[in-house]
Amino acid sequence: MTADDRPDWWPVASAETLRLRARILSRLRTFLDRHGALEVETPILSRCAATDIHLQSMVTRYTGPGSPIGQTLYLHTSPEFPMKRLLAAGSGSIYQLCKAFRDGESGRLHNPEFTLLEWYQIGDDHHALMDRLAALVGAALRGLLELAPTEKISYREAFLRYAGVDPFADVAGLIGWAQHHDIHPQDASAVLSPDDLDGWRDLVLTHAVEPNLGRGRLVFVHDYPASQAALARVRPGVPPLAERFELYLEGVELANGYHELADAHELDRRFNADLERRHARGLVVVPRDERLLAAMDGGLPDCSGVALGIDRLIMLAAGVHDIRKVLAFPFERA
Repeated sequence: MTADDRPDWWPVASAETLRLRARILSRLRTFLDRHGALEVETPILSRCAATDIHLQSMVTRYTGPGSPIGQTLYLHTSPEFPMKRLLAAGSGSIYQLCKAFRDGESGRLHNPEFTLLEWYQIGDDHHALMDRLAALVGAALRGLLELAPTEKISYREAFLRYAGVDPFADVAGLIGWAQHHDIHPQDASAVLSPDDLDGWRDLVLTHAVEPNLGRGRLVFVHDYPASQAALARVRPGVPPLAERFELYLEGVELANGYHELADAHELDRRFNADLERRHARGLVVVPRDERLLAAMDGGLPDCSGVALGIDRLIMLAAGVHDIRKVLAFPFERA
């Protein structure tokens, strides 16, 4: 029976791919356990949601006792917030392998429900965690992919190398690059304005930089613009830089990590700024996590954290180009 002949109830991923998934998950757990990180579980449902404008939460309702009738709950986009509460309570280094959910994300590299590794290492800055993550991914892919030595490159270096423009200079250079390569401003006018510096940065990143990253090796891009810090620390300087990194392999983003922000007052400011941007863009203004703010106020230990996309990692290990081929039942068959 060919793939085209299989009934709709049949799994998309092959039995071989499912065995590969199990092997990689086992390797990840073995590595993290041996390196002293504690596996934890936190709720998938929350009364709060991620405020980041790039993350849209799925919504459900609870109608039983213990909450108001029709209590709105959000499926987490990652377990970051409750895990940071554990860190503040003294858990030490921790990790979690779990399902996460993001609305509006489906395609070759996205499924609305996906598997995520979230890992926090006490005492690490973002460079130390990059080194640990490279070792972890290398252990997971051992015997599956042959990789050249890992490379680290700054965000600015990556733009200069692959696009020939400085992302920290005037936005005119980024607009000029787009025009020169027939990626015209009017094609993106619905989402970009001439003063949307980060929007133009992302346009150049996705068209010129990302496709070249991680060819035959793991590549870490680090030191992002402060405006893209999310929940990372910002290092003062000219320009100020977010202590954040992303990991790429074969042009695919696998992981996003930070030297974690530990200032509760700054987190409060960023939450409020996110909610203002959501309101301005007509997005849902979600409840912010006050318990996380209280935990941060109590004291988050110095640490770095990373979220690694497991389905994408398995996709690359299996040598396929569509994430649905490594899922037993992707969104279309759930």
